[in-house]
Order: sequence, then structure tokens, then C-alpha cells
Amino acid sequence: MNTPYSFIILTYNEEMHLPRLLQSIAGLSAPVFILDSGSTDRTIEIGKEFGAVLMQHLFENHPKQWDFALKNFLVQTPWVICLDADQVVTPELKHYLINFREDDYTGVDGIYFNRKNFFKGKWIKHGGYYPFYLLKMIRFGVGYSDINENMDHRFVVHGKTEIWKDGYLLEENLKENNIRFWIDKHNRYSDLVAQEEVERMASARAQTVKPNFWGSPDERTAWRKQLWWKLPRYIRPLLYFTQRMIFQLGIFDGRTGIIFHFLQGFWFRLIVDIKIDEIIKQQNDPT
Repeated sequence: MNTPYSFIILTYNEEMHLPRLLQSIAGLSAPVFILDSGSTDRTIEIGKEFGAVLMQHLFENHPKQWDFALKNFLVQTPWVICLDADQVVTPELKHYLINFREDDYTGVDGIYFNRKNFFKGKWIKHGGYYPFYLLKMIRFGVGYSDINENMDHRFVVHGKTEIWKDGYLLEENLKENNIRFWIDKHNRYSDLVAQEEVERMASARAQTVKPNFWGSPDERTAWRKQLWWKLPRYIRPLLYFTQRMIFQLGIFDGRTGIIFHFLQGFWFRLIVDIKIDEIIKQQNDPT
């Protein structure tokens, strides 16, 4: 029987990560599509070695890149699994995929995987980072990329979803072992998030996913984001960092984990707030 799902992977200079991911899905006999955004290393060559279908497209942001991929690859399976190049399919998740039968998921439009995130070789187990469910497997032609987001990309389905709680994805960007890379990347991300929030203030951008504290993982995220936008700037990064460290036990992630929570939960959010004020000031006084 033909495999009922295909993989789509986004890449940009991923020769460090791509073999690891492709090896983890080897043996599933699933079509693999790679959308590259102009790699200058061996990414394209590696993709071809593994038999992937490749296409290149200029990168603007992650949600729009995923939107292009879903609309332009000739996927012929009823399901598609959307992965980033720095992710790895674990044996537990592979077991789910080997035993996946489409007839068992009639009426289901999306499946959440459980992510384990690593920073400098350390599994970030606390601070709200585990369990962390990502909608990664969607019915092709039904699920879509939420382009109302600038940076925090997610897929949307309006039907029923399921969660594979022990179907783990490992996510570890080895480039981020160099802290300069991490800071430069998140500095770029902060531009996108700040601009997005200013547009939301002006009602020029709305949430696609309905906020619901008791809903799906993405509906709960939408609820939290709605609350976040109401909190006072400059105070909210401190509140968030305190929540992650104390109430979500981030302190137990050790020195490396605490550094991560500080950078991602406080520093990044503070930079976004500063940039929001800069954008507003420029809009009010363009001269």
C-alpha cells in the first residue's frame, strides 16, 4: 500500500542538519519535498542524494514560505508532514508513522507531535517548553499556513485534531551553539514580531486561530498571545521570565537552561518592546 503521507522540509544552508533529518525518516517510503531559499552550501546536493524533489523560492518569512510550499509542490498523498531542517523524527514518532493507517483517522484533519527542544546540547524540559505540541501533520488541501503571523508560524485546520503525546520531534539547531548566531537570528525575528504587533494595535492584522484557553494547543497559544498584547510593555518580559523560571520550574533546567530562558523569555521580548516604541515614534514623527 502506498504511504499516505509526504514530507515537506524548509531549508537554507542546512548541510549540518539535513542528513540527520533525512536519515531519521528513511525507510518510511514517503515522498520528500524540499523548499530551499537559496542555500550556498551542500544542502541541494544532499537533498538530491536522498531522492527529494527540490524547489527554490526567495524567503520572506516562515509562514509565507510554508504557504508557497503547500501551494506549489505536486503532493499526491492525502496527508503532509511539515518539518524544519533542524528537527529529527524519533523512533517513537517513526513507530506512529509506520503504523499510520488513513482509515483510522477518518474525520481528523491534523495531528500534533510533541517537541523536545535543545539549546547548546541541553534538553529544555521546563519553563513551558515541554510538553510542547506542534501541528505538523495535516490533511493536504485542508490544512494551511497561517500568514497572519510574521514569525510564529503555525498550520491551521478547522476540523478535528489529535495529539501524539509520545510521538516526539527533537529540535536542535546546532548553529545556535554559537551564541552570536542565536542573537543575530533573534534580532531579525524581533523586527518581524515588533512590526506585527504594531499592525495588530492598528487592527491591521487579526488572529486566524480562535483564542480558547480550553481548546487545542494552538487555540491556547492564541489565548495567551491575546493576553500578552494587553500587558504593559517593558513589564511583560519580566513577568514572563518570572513565570518561566518560578512557576514553570525553569530554574531546574540548570545553568544552560537558565541562560536560554533569560535570552528567549526576557531579552528577546524586551528587544521587541523597544522596537515597538521605535516604530510608533517613527510613525508619529516621520521626520
